[in-house]
Amino acid sequence: MNQNEITRPTVMEINIDNFKYNIEQIRKKIAPNTTIMPIIKANAYGTYLNTRLDVIDEFEIVGLATVDEGAQIRSIGYKKDIFILNQPAISEIDKIIKNDLVIGLSSDYFLKEVQKQDKPIRVHLEIETGMGRTGLSLEQLPNFLEGIQRTDNIRIEGIYTHLSSPDSDSQYTKQQLEIFEKAVQIITEQVKEIKYIHTSASNAIINQPNVPYNLIRPGMILYGYESGEGIQKKIALKPVAKLKSKITFLKTVKEGTSISYGRSFTTEKESKIATIPIGYADGFRRTLSNNWYVVIRGHKVPIVGKVCMDSFMADVTNLGEVEVGDDVWIWDNDLISLDEIADRCNTINYEIISTISARVPRQFI
Repeated sequence: MNQNEITRPTVMEINIDNFKYNIEQIRKKIAPNTTIMPIIKANAYGTYLNTRLDVIDEFEIVGLATVDEGAQIRSIGYKKDIFILNQPAISEIDKIIKNDLVIGLSSDYFLKEVQKQDKPIRVHLEIETGMGRTGLSLEQLPNFLEGIQRTDNIRIEGIYTHLSSPDSDSQYTKQQLEIFEKAVQIITEQVKEIKYIHTSASNAIINQPNVPYNLIRPGMILYGYESGEGIQKKIALKPVAKLKSKITFLKTVKEGTSISYGRSFTTEKESKIATIPIGYADGFRRTLSNNWYVVIRGHKVPIVGKVCMDSFMADVTNLGEVEVGDDVWIWDNDLISLDEIADRCNTINYEIISTISARVPRQFI
């Protein structure tokens, strides 16, 4: 959305300078000539930085989760490599070819369909090393390579795997890397020019810095948030996102007044109640009803009553002077952090930020 067209008082502010700062901090952690492939799936973790060609065009390759996401990035004018991390569906082959997407490949049935095409498809072979999701096992690899070599329209440009616990289980990670290295040896004996070999997402970049491959896949740390416990102690990051709204309605109510659906909160004295226009349809969790805070005029004030689909209420009685139009910070990265909200919702910061809905405008600053 054009910045001048934003009229809704609820917005997510995205700081582009902080994003660029985080990239520079990551560069300091990696070997020279290592390619950074930013992971901008799920609308760049909810920040919508994937819509900013001026930001992503600095990278030679970007990483996404779905073919539709890749097509969308092509549509805004990105002309470099787009890598789809996940095994696509057969129904997406035409779109892959049309948009010149590089795909992760590990499926026999997908390979057979690709072999029927008369146009080339570029792939990175995904190796299963212990994630338990997708990928080729060492036992499958020789036959799979033989199948690829029976056709001339598949170009192997990369090899990769997913590390399941590089922040919490170094021994298991070591086992995964040993399996992966065996796979790399098998593949490179038959395919002499492999452009990219990669294993490391955010946690591994920070916790396994000596992995000897030439591409990394930073995700959450790009956006300035911890990808695992203790990450902020190992790399200086600046959060890129703040979520805010404004007071759109104020009322003074009597003692004994119930607030919102289900009458789960009743005032114990005369109170001043503010209505804020963001609700669970925007990604503001209903879990926060009656047990969390927002920041108004530099103070934390309690949420009262059930969070509604489009709004919630806060008790601003103790603020003194307060007005319609005052800013309301859902998280300001100071008095309230994204991680604190995630903890209160019994989830992770990834889920909170990536599920702020599309009807909340992103305002780039």
